[in-house]
Amino acid sequence: MAELITNAIFSLVLVAVFLILLYKWSFTTSSSTKNSPPSPPKLPIIGNLHQLGSPWTPPHRSLQALSQIHGPLMLLRLGNIPVLVVSSAEAAREIMKTHDLAFASRPKSTVLEKLAYNYKDVATAPYGEYWRQMKSICVLNLLSNKRVRSFHGVREEETRSMINKIKEISQRGGVVNVRKMLMTLTNDVVSITALGRKYYDDEDLKELLVEFTELAGSLHVGDYIPWLGWLSRLGGLDAKLESFVKRYDEFIDTVVQEHIDKSPNTSNRNDHGLQDQNKDRKDFVDVLLEIQRESLLHPPLDRVSIKALILDMFLAGTDTTSTLLEWAMAEILKHPRVMIKLQKEVRGVKKGEEEILTEDDLVDMHYLKAVIKETLRLHPPLTLLVPKMSTQDVKINGYDIKANTQVLVNAWQIGRDPKSFNYKPEEFEPERFLEVNSGLSYKGTDFQLIPFGAGRRVCPGIQFATSVNEIALANLLHKFDWTLPGGVRNDELDMMESSGLTIHKKYPLKAVAIPYSST
Repeated sequence: MAELITNAIFSLVLVAVFLILLYKWSFTTSSSTKNSPPSPPKLPIIGNLHQLGSPWTPPHRSLQALSQIHGPLMLLRLGNIPVLVVSSAEAAREIMKTHDLAFASRPKSTVLEKLAYNYKDVATAPYGEYWRQMKSICVLNLLSNKRVRSFHGVREEETRSMINKIKEISQRGGVVNVRKMLMTLTNDVVSITALGRKYYDDEDLKELLVEFTELAGSLHVGDYIPWLGWLSRLGGLDAKLESFVKRYDEFIDTVVQEHIDKSPNTSNRNDHGLQDQNKDRKDFVDVLLEIQRESLLHPPLDRVSIKALILDMFLAGTDTTSTLLEWAMAEILKHPRVMIKLQKEVRGVKKGEEEILTEDDLVDMHYLKAVIKETLRLHPPLTLLVPKMSTQDVKINGYDIKANTQVLVNAWQIGRDPKSFNYKPEEFEPERFLEVNSGLSYKGTDFQLIPFGAGRRVCPGIQFATSVNEIALANLLHKFDWTLPGGVRNDELDMMESSGLTIHKKYPLKAVAIPYSST
């Protein structure tokens, strides 16, 4: 009898807790701003979290389906958090130009807090003086047009190395793992220019790069429903984050310590005690340590900030570039007419068998640039731009957007919007950028095409990425004809997407490279 009473009381307590939570949810929902953007129906407690995506449907596609019903400005409730989803060029312009300052900050995130050294990097730092200082350091010392041009020799040398590796595989009759080749290229270029030497031969480091993008795209339930944060611990996400942070922090610490151990009084001098000018060129880490040593910033640059900036340049700056190149090669293989047309353009420059196309050769290659633009349109590596957050109440297109609203810009959907690209918007047609859209830029001025974002928080590495994309793609098509292995037809190439912060092809691209001879 006592047991029955206990069970009944326990059941009543559970019902009471549920009713209280339901009442709180109803009160919150009903008291929301009357002039809010359209919203899909919400469930108690979780709001629209269940509509954000699934193992079969990534978030950018789920949000596209919802926005087609509710419009280009759509307000979701993810647990306790209001999230504005932006799905058109016009709406993106309002957020990233007209009201750019109001949306220049970043929301808090348990995952990114751990991965980005408590928001000490450029990408996730809140808007303010610290962010301005860190961005300035990165642009002046690595990402300015002048600095990017000065690294042309590194890009050309690493591209030559990639081409030689592909030739060796071809001579053995092997199949080229295109993803692996491109990841090696982009990581070697970034490693040499930013860190002073190559680091990508380490298999553990390759695993870290893949794991980073997967974890960075993870959803931590506690960010949206704090009292359910234990679900992320139970599901293993917290443990994965702790393990990963420990391992990559050890790697970055090693990089920093190697640079500290290089004594400027001895390492750059030859046997005659004279400074060797070839070794005196400072890489990005050297510059950061010099800024720290000479106390050039107030407050001073600490070691945690140095490691966070290295993280941005190395991990974030390489994966997106190699991913874009892999999508470009996949689309070219899927569309033989594009391959033929691009090869005709790049092979218009005559080179010896051992010579590669240099960056000077690419200046007037308009179809090459159109292919890259079209790839960025259909396959932006970050389909959902890094989230923004409103810091004040704002009115957008007649709707009231409250302070502390998160903002997700669906760059993937905007690039496929028939209002911006009315000719076959879902198909790979580089010619669109030779005709009516020829003047369209992807550098943040034209909101129909914003793979790198726009406004104050636009990605500062656009020129760096573009330079790698152009020289790599041009030489891959100049030196080889490409086919799919195993007799697979071009139209059978699997173009499924993976999940994560960066949207890769689900399955690595593999192809057969046939060396081209102009003789």
